Amino acid sequence: MMFSRAQVQAAQRTVYAAMPPTPQYAWPLLRERLGMQVWVKHENHTPTGAFKVRGGLTYFSDLAQEQPAVRGVISATRGNHGQSVGLAARKHGLAATIVVPRGNSVEKNAAMRALGATLIEHGDDFQAAREHAAGLAQQSGLHMVPSLHTGLIKGVMTYWVEFFESFAPGQAPEVVFVPIGQGSGFCAAAAARAYTGARCKLVGVVSSHATTYLDSFRSGAVVAAPVTTRLADGMACRLADEEALAVVLREADDVVAVSDAEVAQAMRVLFADTHNVAEGAGAAALTAAMQQRSRWQGKVVGIALTGGNVDSALFAQVLADQAPA
Repeated sequence: MMFSRAQVQAAQRTVYAAMPPTPQYAWPLLRERLGMQVWVKHENHTPTGAFKVRGGLTYFSDLAQEQPAVRGVISATRGNHGQSVGLAARKHGLAATIVVPRGNSVEKNAAMRALGATLIEHGDDFQAAREHAAGLAQQSGLHMVPSLHTGLIKGVMTYWVEFFESFAPGQAPEVVFVPIGQGSGFCAAAAARAYTGARCKLVGVVSSHATTYLDSFRSGAVVAAPVTTRLADGMACRLADEEALAVVLREADDVVAVSDAEVAQAMRVLFADTHNVAEGAGAAALTAAMQQRSRWQGKVVGIALTGGNVDSALFAQVLADQAPA
């Protein structure tokens, strides 16, 4: 996906009207631990605690211009996309309904309700929730907000543009690890790399308990895979999106899988070395950097802490090195 300078600047204006650029740091303790310089982009420092809010802001800005008659929207989520929808819908005076799978994060659900969204629990995974939301959209005449769309990607892209443009020539990371859930984050990273002319490699990161994008990357076509992750709900995707997969196939240097146990260790490392709270998917990029560190010793690596919205009880279990219940 390619975006013009005018499109990117318009997206930046929309995003920065609601939030400032997020910080990024090369934490000394991470360098000591991993043997390489790790630049962390802190997308946990947004109004919803995750990168998704940027996409919601730009999507709803476009929607207001292109379909001003819309009064109600619906979407499906595991949490961070739903918070993005809730915040942006409230900003534009729209009613928002969010469908989540049963057993979803208690605190993400509470955050969506606090933003004014009506919450519906349906199905055992995200795919089932999304199918139910699509059906309700048709029945009730609601606008269905997708999980992957150019209007979302150009907003998410703004954080990667911030990241890539922050480095002087010759000082940028050689590789950036990018978590893959539904694919908007990876598509945005690829678009920002093209827009800024960055030369880093992009490595996608999936949960080893939700491998549709890894299996699809290896086969060259969409392959469904079961979801059993208990920790990385932001990467709990059962069926890769064809459009996003095309970007991954074209732009990814590699795709790697990280287990819940590895993710839990990275969450503990982030808390110990940076005193930032990361949800499972939010720690996935660091998890991959830790897993692949022998390949990148002495190099400069980039990651995003994509979100910090983990339930308190679950985070307590992680810090205590206990398996999630």
